[in-house]
Amino acid sequence: VTVEAVFDAARQQVSHLVEGQDGFVVLDRTPFYAEAGGQVSDTGAVLSPSGKAEVSTMLRLGPGGPRVHAVRVTTGALHRGEAAVAEVDHDRRAAIRRNHTATHLLHAALRSVLGTHVKQAGSLVAPDRLRFDFVHFSPIPRDQIDEIERIVNAQVYLNTVVHTEVKRTDEAIAGGAMALFGEKYGDQVRVVSVPGFSQELCGGTHCRATGDIGPFVVAAEGGVAAG
Repeated sequence: VTVEAVFDAARQQVSHLVEGQDGFVVLDRTPFYAEAGGQVSDTGAVLSPSGKAEVSTMLRLGPGGPRVHAVRVTTGALHRGEAAVAEVDHDRRAAIRRNHTATHLLHAALRSVLGTHVKQAGSLVAPDRLRFDFVHFSPIPRDQIDEIERIVNAQVYLNTVVHTEVKRTDEAIAGGAMALFGEKYGDQVRVVSVPGFSQELCGGTHCRATGDIGPFVVAAEGGVAAG
């Protein structure tokens, strides 16, 4: 990749950052996922011939602006115009992928046990856990939570290959893909499916197969407001 622009901690454009400095870097292209749809940003590093910077998150400096990498230079310096290597933290990304695919399985299991009125109302997909917010009219009794866990784990044990494909939006929705609350979709969308169980419009990162997820446990359930 190429370092296209460098900004200091005050968000002023500069020619370079040196060891110990915090700032922001724009690359001509990037493998880093920027937080969206409840999934947290990737972390990792940008390495150039003159130095190394740790990437702590991705963000935009202004509305409609380019995605930038929030960095701290740990060795040497990072200069505008340099060729560099962008490295995503693989283990953290893999954990996020497991939790994101598990979120899709949980959504389908909730609809199966509680009813198709269940709609996603938000989520958090992090490396250490997932949180799934949804619309329902009462707390979930323990026996139903146990059933939801069993359904998700049954899908994990099947080790079904997870499919991703780009389709026309109308074709995807007509084919049964779940569109999420308040989302604006373009002419084309990415469809993530666990064949025979789950099909959602999603731009996030996912497992190769459901068996990658490992054991699934509901650690807590609660309501934040009526409904």
